[in-house]
Amino acid sequence: MNMLYTKSYETPLGKMVAFANQNALLLLDFEDSKYFEKHMEEISQGYGVIKTSNNRVLKLLEKELSQYFKGKLTKFTVPVEFTGTDFQKKVWEELQNISFGEYRSYQSQADAMKRPKSVRAVANANSRNKLCLVVPCHRVIGKNLSLTGYAGGVNRKAALLKLEGVELTF
Repeated sequence: MNMLYTKSYETPLGKMVAFANQNALLLLDFEDSKYFEKHMEEISQGYGVIKTSNNRVLKLLEKELSQYFKGKLTKFTVPVEFTGTDFQKKVWEELQNISFGEYRSYQSQADAMKRPKSVRAVANANSRNKLCLVVPCHRVIGKNLSLTGYAGGVNRKAALLKLEGVELTF
């Protein structure tokens, strides 16, 4: 039987909820994020039992989240598993190439994927990222350096970038 584990974490920017299987993190998002309920439903399909408890993946995530919010972690190592379309998975993989303290525009992300005309599709896939912070969609901004398009809220996006040493206006 497929087992799904869930745990919530209090962070300086609000409560986050995580779901993991035995091997990888499947979902990490702010509980009041625009797509949280939908993502939770998608993730929980196919799992017989959902346990509100820790496993090794969630224990590592807890440690890394704590370090991240203290400014001591620049790259998450918790294993992840993407759930989405092939295109979304490619977009999310590309997000992992944006380092702590850096940012890109949606256009430059599309260019890096060799899909320069797919900027809207890239932005849409970013908004459906189920692995907030760990897969850093908050590091993607508008071409004019504006903070746009973050399902967790633009104020949170600004706070996450500031935590990483990037201050932009919105």
